[in-house]
Amino acid sequence: MASLDTVSIAILLSALLVLAGIMSSLIALRFGAPLLLVFLLVGMLAGEAGPGGIKFDDVRLVYIVGSVALALILFDGGLRTRLATFRLVLAPAGLLATIGVFMTAALTAPVAVWALGLNWTEGLLVGSVVASTDAAAVFFLLHAKGLRLRPRVSATLEVESATNDPLAIFLTILLVEILLVGEKPWHAVIFLLVKQMTIGGVIGVLGGYAMVAVLNRLQLPQGLHAPFAATGALVVFGLAGVLQGSGFLAVYLAGLVVGNSSTRAHNTLVSFLDAVTWLAQIAMFMLLGLLAWPALLVQRALPALMVALALMLIARPAAVFLCLAPFRFSLREKLFISWVGLRGAVGIFLASIPLLVGLPKAQIYFDVAFVVVLVSLLVQGWTIAPAARRLRLALPSISQLPRRIELDLPGQLSQELVGYPVAANSPYLRRRLIPSWAKPTLVIRDERVLTAAEGETVKEGDYVYLLAPPEKAEALDRFFINMPPPAKPDPRLLGDFFVSGDVTLGALAEIYGLQIAAEDAAMSLADDFAEHLGRPPENGDTVPLGSIVLVAHTVDDGRVTNVGLRLADSETRGPTAALVERVKGWISRL
Repeated sequence: MASLDTVSIAILLSALLVLAGIMSSLIALRFGAPLLLVFLLVGMLAGEAGPGGIKFDDVRLVYIVGSVALALILFDGGLRTRLATFRLVLAPAGLLATIGVFMTAALTAPVAVWALGLNWTEGLLVGSVVASTDAAAVFFLLHAKGLRLRPRVSATLEVESATNDPLAIFLTILLVEILLVGEKPWHAVIFLLVKQMTIGGVIGVLGGYAMVAVLNRLQLPQGLHAPFAATGALVVFGLAGVLQGSGFLAVYLAGLVVGNSSTRAHNTLVSFLDAVTWLAQIAMFMLLGLLAWPALLVQRALPALMVALALMLIARPAAVFLCLAPFRFSLREKLFISWVGLRGAVGIFLASIPLLVGLPKAQIYFDVAFVVVLVSLLVQGWTIAPAARRLRLALPSISQLPRRIELDLPGQLSQELVGYPVAANSPYLRRRLIPSWAKPTLVIRDERVLTAAEGETVKEGDYVYLLAPPEKAEALDRFFINMPPPAKPDPRLLGDFFVSGDVTLGALAEIYGLQIAAEDAAMSLADDFAEHLGRPPENGDTVPLGSIVLVAHTVDDGRVTNVGLRLADSETRGPTAALVERVKGWISRL
């Protein structure tokens, strides 16, 4: 019975520890502290050297929990990355995730050798342990408190952080092997790297398509789709590792495939992974905090701080400026990407590998990595938003994101039910604009369910439910919250978007950020056609309006009654075609 009581006490203490981490996150959000840092500190306070006094030295458990947590975090990151975004920044992010990691490790190594009294192989090991940016830290801190970055900068940081872990892990394991059994020839090292990347890439893509096939073709019981995908991600991760491939690359690519395919229960899957990755991160960071000894950290604080400063101020900026030199990134963008080289649990997790295999000086590597992560989260994590604003890379923030509700409709994959509360200052309430591919279906008012016809006059406080394609659902946010207009029109809002000819130019300008004269804001689209054409309009006539083109879709009695929208020719056919359209417009006016 005593052993059963011990198990119960362990469960109780573990649950209380997780609850403490969750509740402390509320305080951290209030003061703007990085949440991951809070979980680390809670683990340290609960440890043997802290007030909690919990004795914990199970490095193997930390490694297992860390591997599972990172696999789920990377799968979730791939699931949320649009393939178009991935392709857009694949080249710069790919260089940062490969050459950038090598450079960061190589430039950090001399400082580690000098400050810690290590040989060159040991110094390179320290550099490799802290060389990669942390996906969990970047994903969470970039989206904290409504911070919105320029799309290319944000995408580069997220794709880099999700894809640079495999190389850092490869370098760490390789250097640990060299310190244990001796050096390897370079051709063997290159062959092993190519082998790991190739096997990991193939397993990841095939595993992702296998998960999509199962989700769409097998009738899994209700509620098991999301657990199946999360478990499938761990199977992909483990299988790639067993076949001597990169499990971390495999699981990210699997998430990329699943996230960019039409699948059943996609929204349930995303919500489930939100909760699972949160719990995985809390568990991982707290175990890492339990494993740390504050007294040892204080002893090595000064040399570890030198390594951290060299990493943040020399190694990371040099790697970023070199890797991004072939691309058209501005100086401000390079400076920001250099500063947001956040280190997180990956560094401490990699530093646990020497502890796991009993490598000499393993405690030094762990303590240095721990201090580097603390400094990175404290200094860089706390200054992301001010740095983005100072460098003028932050887009206007949104005070509150729309509470979008997405419900899958069994039996088909092309439509889902999307719901929004109607806010007082939303463009939908003020302008009554909505894309034609979004069909209003239900209105909930005062706890009564109304049809679209019954609730045609929508009021503030109503809930509107629309049928929309899953890949376009996020684009509807702009209509239900007071968001700043985009720098460029969102293609998801165009194409099959038709509006009445009575809609004003001011209404369209509000959605797309078009520059129009103040005196033209009240002019209807039909009147704009009449003024620009100088003749009775016909079906198919076009009129340019800033970065979009108005297309006369329906004409009744010489007046345009239904107007389609598409991207301007300057964005699809080049400047020559745009110039021709402008000349035609001038001639028609004359």
